[in-house]
Formats: sequence, C-alpha cells, structure tokens
Amino acid sequence: MFNAMQQRQFTSWIATGFAGIGHTYSHLFAPIFFTLVPLALESHLDLSHGETVSLIVAGNLLFGFAAPLAGWLGDKWSATGMMALFYLGTGIGMVMVGLSDTPFAIAFWLGVTGLFGSIYHPVGIAWLVRVSVNTGTALGINGLFGAMGAALGSVMTGVLIGWLGWRAAYLVPGAVVLATFVAFVFALAKGWVEESKADQAPPPPVSRADTYRVIGVLAFTMVSAGLIAHALSPALPKAFALDFSDAGGGVMAVSSLVGLVYAAAGVMQIVGGRLADMLPARRVYLYGFLAQVPILLAAGWLSGSALVAMAIVMVSVNFGILPAENILVARYTPLNHRALVFGLKFVLATGIASLGVVLEGTLFDLTGSFTALFATLAGLALAGTLAITQLPGERPAEASLEPAE
Repeated sequence: MFNAMQQRQFTSWIATGFAGIGHTYSHLFAPIFFTLVPLALESHLDLSHGETVSLIVAGNLLFGFAAPLAGWLGDKWSATGMMALFYLGTGIGMVMVGLSDTPFAIAFWLGVTGLFGSIYHPVGIAWLVRVSVNTGTALGINGLFGAMGAALGSVMTGVLIGWLGWRAAYLVPGAVVLATFVAFVFALAKGWVEESKADQAPPPPVSRADTYRVIGVLAFTMVSAGLIAHALSPALPKAFALDFSDAGGGVMAVSSLVGLVYAAAGVMQIVGGRLADMLPARRVYLYGFLAQVPILLAAGWLSGSALVAMAIVMVSVNFGILPAENILVARYTPLNHRALVFGLKFVLATGIASLGVVLEGTLFDLTGSFTALFATLAGLALAGTLAITQLPGERPAEASLEPAE
C-alpha cells in the first residue's frame, strides 16, 4: 500500500502520462490530413489541392475558437470528465474520417475531431497544473509530447498509407485514442486519476491588482511569442530549401532538418520546465524572451549549416519559455477560472498569433530574403522583454494578500 506521499506522487505521474499522451493526440489530426492531401485524398476525391485542403478549415477553426468554451466547462463541471470526452470524441471523429467517402462527410468528421480536440489545451493543461507536484517539469514533459505529436502524425501517415491505404491513417490512431479513453475511465474508476479541486503545489496568494496586471502583460507576450513561432514555421522550411535543396537530398533533406529543429525544441521544453521549478518563473520567462533578441537578429544574416545551428537554438528558446509562461498563467489565475483562461490563452497564442504566417509571407515577398523578417521578430522579442519587466516580483508563499476571485 502507498503512504500519502507515495500516493500523491503516483497520481501525479499517472496524470502527467495521460496529459502527455493527450497532448500528442491533440496535435495528430491536422498533420495526418495535410500529409494525406497530396499523397491520397486529392486523387481519391477528384478535387483540386485547394478544394481538398479546405475540408479541414471548419475543424481548425473549432480546434482554436471552441477552446474557451471547453475551458469554461472544465471549470464549471469536471476536468476529468472533459478529458474523457476529449479522448472519446477525438477518437470517434478520427475513426469516422477514415470511414468517410464524400468531401462533406470528411469535412464534417474533421470538424467533430477539431471540436473535441479543442478540449485538450485549456482543460488538459489546467488539470495537469492542478495535479502535478513539480509543475514546471510536468509542463516541460507535456510540451515534449505535443511537439512529438506533430512529427509523429506526418511520419505515421506515410507508413500507414504504404502498408494499409489512406483510411488506416485515421482509423489506426483513432482506435488507439479510443483505447486510451477506456484506459482513462478505468484509471478514474480505480482512483489512479483524480478530480482535484486544489493544487498539489499551491502557488503563493496574489492580489487582485497583480492578477489584472499580469493578465495584461501575458496577453501581450503570448501574442508576441506566438507570432514568432508561427512566422518561423513556414520560414525555416523555405530558408532551408533555398540553402539545401540543390545540394542533394531535396525534400528529404529539408524535411529532416526541420524535424531536427523541432525535435530539439521539444526536448528543450523539459529543460525550460526544470528551470521554472528551480528558479522564479518570471526570471526564466524574462531571460528567455531577452535571449531571443540577439539570436533572431543573428539568424537574419546566416545561411547553410550555420543557420540550421542557430535555428535549433532559436526555436528551442522560443519553446523553452512555455512551461514558465503556463506557470505564470496558473499562478495569477483564480483556480475556478483557470481552464477558461488557458482556453483564452490558446486563442491568443494560436489564433491571433497565426497572423505570423502572413507576416512571414509578406516580408519575404517584399524583400526576397528573411533578414527583415528576423529583425521584425527580434523587435517583437524585445517588446516582450520590456513588457515582462512590468510583471510583479515573486512573492513568498506566506504573504498575506487579498486573493483574486
């Protein structure tokens, strides 16, 4: 039998595992689809590239903009109940995409998948923060699972198409997600996963004024960091293609280099999470933003192998600040509204910040290089750094403050 401390550690690691697996699943359905489009769906549906790609638009919109509603339900009803719905609905949606034949049916079930997939980021992260003991480390591990999900989606799709046909690319992972739903419900029934209403590692109390101040600052920095991340997503493959496509290897060389960058960035989230456990989260967040300024400026003047090396550092730092950011969100958000706020964060960091793709394309078309883009992104990092200096300093846990409600 476990003593109280061992039980706490056990349930924390079980929750970390389910939350990490869920993060992987939440990043599967779009990469699978975008890999399927040129390899199978265009010919199967007899549609143009643009017509085929448009089938996922509703799913992507629901994945982003339904997140606050999912977070609100997680706060008001049940975080574990919403996580169970995430596994169930996402699994059913993916299986039904694989069984569909018409464009309308595929678009509909991609929409269902996106709707249930929207549950994860607001509810799963808020739940993980609540049940974890070493919160930064848990968030870092969780971030690695998410980063690996995007890479796994593309690789797995190519393998399944070759072995079993395009339908298997959704049927197989959908069945795995449904099996995880069964395992999650079993863990709930056994008491291995708990519906915690209080943090395992409670943050220090904060004042209402500090809460409003932090929310304002973080809203700005989350958009800034998101714009940088979204602009880098199309910029790096294009930059690598300009430097390496003619040097041998072609598409595989470029895709492998991009994969290397993001794999390293995923690992860096564990490092960032560990630092956020050891040091004040505000300091980790500040130095992470500040470090991006010279890195981004330097990247604008590099090419070839030097750019690849700098890109690994650049994206790793951008990803590495996310655990500290999530800790700050949790610390200054009332417990009964935390999932809702994480949902709103998801809209800012992935919805509004997706304009970074437009920024990247516009500046490259105007200048023919990435120097102006990286300089602009460095400016965003500098603005974020200055904003973070306005965050309140770390307060001791025993401080007596008016709690935010």
